[in-house]
Amino acid sequence: MINCIIVDDEQHAIDILVNYVGQTPLLHLVGTHTNPLEALQTVAEQPVDLVFLDIQMPELSGIDFINTIRGSAKVIFTTAYSEFALEGYELEVIDYLLKPIRFPRFLSAVQKAVKRIQEGADEATDQTADNYIFVKTGSRGTLLKINLDEIDYIEAMKNYIAIYRGTHKTLVYSSMKDIEEHLPASQFIRVHKSFIVPVQRISGIEGNRILLKGTNVDIAIGENYKDQLMKRISGNLI
Repeated sequence: MINCIIVDDEQHAIDILVNYVGQTPLLHLVGTHTNPLEALQTVAEQPVDLVFLDIQMPELSGIDFINTIRGSAKVIFTTAYSEFALEGYELEVIDYLLKPIRFPRFLSAVQKAVKRIQEGADEATDQTADNYIFVKTGSRGTLLKINLDEIDYIEAMKNYIAIYRGTHKTLVYSSMKDIEEHLPASQFIRVHKSFIVPVQRISGIEGNRILLKGTNVDIAIGENYKDQLMKRISGNLI
């Protein structure tokens, strides 16, 4: 659920957006404000993820509002003036809705916001998560620490998995399922029944082969994993 507020000095414009928010299950309306100074207090005191923000208001402009909240919430501009679009882009506004706002256009902007907010949450999780794993190697079960950012790819080998790091190949008595469960899903993706790769290592895709950055290796894409891979990269596909 995404907590949102509406900030506009015209009550009629607020009423339209309140109706739209009520039809959108992902959104939870925290409050509405005709006074942007009161809206600033709400953002400071309550968890607000998204602000539907008018630009031209008497007490404080939408531009000044964004500069004041300093990225603590995402913003969608709602305005009758198209000349602020460029400035909104520079301020990393999610979208720019021109009045009169139609519901389908509103939904499109919300979908962009949901994606951006979820990406931010994943990033925050990654930053707090451990960036290493310990694996048992050798007949004595020696524990070896492996930094995740050093992994080039992981390959299944019968009852073992092989973890490749540059010129090092580490054999671990484990299954692909077990290692997959211990790797952050935002950093690694299984692309074949026998291969897991770090997303950041993918330098290109040629046909059914993945090219890996910093190696001379290309990895086969399994038919059952292709849709998941393409869905994963579709957000950055031009």
